[in-house]
Formats: sequence, C-alpha cells, structure tokens
Amino acid sequence: MDTLTRMRAFIDVVEAEGFSAAARKIGRSKALLSKYVRELEDELGALLLNRTTRQFSLTEAGHTYYQRASEILREVESLQEAVRESSSDIKGRIKISAPRTFADAEIGQCLIDFCAEQPDIVLDVRLDDRFVDLVEEGFDLAIRITRMQDSSLIAKRLAPFHVIACGSPDLIERLGRPERPELLASLPCLVDTNNRSRNTWQFLNEDGAPLSVQVSGPIEINSPHSTRRAALAGLGFALLPDFVAQADINSGRLVGVLEQFIPRDAGIHAVYPHRRYLPAKVRVLVDYLAKWFKDNRRS
Repeated sequence: MDTLTRMRAFIDVVEAEGFSAAARKIGRSKALLSKYVRELEDELGALLLNRTTRQFSLTEAGHTYYQRASEILREVESLQEAVRESSSDIKGRIKISAPRTFADAEIGQCLIDFCAEQPDIVLDVRLDDRFVDLVEEGFDLAIRITRMQDSSLIAKRLAPFHVIACGSPDLIERLGRPERPELLASLPCLVDTNNRSRNTWQFLNEDGAPLSVQVSGPIEINSPHSTRRAALAGLGFALLPDFVAQADINSGRLVGVLEQFIPRDAGIHAVYPHRRYLPAKVRVLVDYLAKWFKDNRRS
C-alpha cells in the first residue's frame, strides 16, 4: 500500500472528525481506514491521532502532518488536472467557502446553474461568514464580498458590490431623510452583525475620505435578510448589500439615502490559493462564475 493512499485516509478521517464518519463519507470500512492510519503512524514513527472511546484529537505531530499532507495532495491533484486539462473530461469535487448571505440571495443561483451545466463536478459548499484559511482548511475556492487586500491569494473579480443605506417610506415620512451620515447617530438603525464593522457604519465624507458613524437601534441580528425585513417594517434605517436591497429599492418598498456617501470600491470575488497548478475543474468554475455575473448582473 502506497504512502499517498495512507495519507488520503488520514486526511479523510481528520476532515470528517472520526473514523466512522469518514468511512460513511468515502464508502470504505472503518477498520480499513484505521489500518491505513496505523500503518502511516508506523511508517512515520510518530503518533498522529489521540484516540479514545468517545473522541479523538490530533497530536502536535498530527497537526503538522495534516497541514503539509493536505498541501502535498492538493499539488498532486492539481498536477494531474493540469496534465488532463486538454481533455473535455472535467470531473471531481470542488470544496468552496461562501458567505451565507451569498448563498441565500438570488445570486447564489450561480452555483446551482453551474452544477446543472457540469454534472460530473460535485460542489462541496461550506457556508461560513468568517474568512477561512484556504490553504490550512483545504478549500479550493472561496467567494468573498469585500475589498481585496490579501496579496497571498489570487482573486478574480466577478462583479462590483456596494451597500445601500435605506429606510421604509413610512420611516422617512416620520423622521425625515438624513442628508449627512452623521445624522444616523441620532436615528434608529438596524445593525446587521454579519457586517464586519457591525454598528460602526462606514461612509465617505464630501472629500472622499473615510467617515465612521456609530449607530444603534431596536435590533441587532446576524442576517442581512432579517435586517431587510426589519427595515421594511419601518423599525429603522439599514445598511444592506446591494443584491439584498435592490429589488425593494426598485419597487419603492425601501428608499435609498446618502447615496453620494457610500464607498463603491468593493466587489464579489472568486479567491483561490496562489498555487502553480490551478486544477482545470476550478478554472472551469471560475470562468463560469465570471460569465454568469456578466450575464445576470448590472455593473
């Protein structure tokens, strides 16, 4: 039995957080996976997993080995993909990290449409609003809605993005339309705690310099969709992603405010690690997403 097979078995067990779960996931027996991991430990002369009857954990050596082994296997798979790239036989699994907001919104349809077009590719989508470590956690790709700053990653801009400050017509009739961002500090505001700045809302002043405004209000919730519903109910002003609020703005259910003070330098990006070989299946996905957003979203 070769080292790569044992290495894959070890990684499967770690990522599934147990032998039984890994066996169910990949369709092999628990005893076989245990045998592979034990042989790997014998080969290395080091204990990789602390096993008990109820749970297991990585040893220090196991943690180090998992990180390096994951990188090695990704490189092997990428090399294999590069060699086969000229073939039309694009298949395999792509592990993706994406924000819940992205998947729950209409633009999340892009992933479903891709699966319909590429039935031989499985998208393993993990929804998480934190910024995952792509290399350490073994992701092939991440969707990020932000201003890109990490130069260690490669980012493909899929679409522009900005937030919309807005309120219901009834709210604006009652309280008036704020003409400057600072006025929001004394008005009821709805805080989406998924927003990285939480209740410190970011604007630009008349000179284009950053301007921070502390806001508060009747509800703080980690969901832009729930924040939108609170805004529709007239509970306060909200700062919502454009793809969440735009339909309500167009219909008049919400009214945009402070448009000239909104930063517009962010975007929706497909992000992947800086590796020599980008798997063909990932390149196909990135190209598809770029075209999907070009066809389905206005700049």
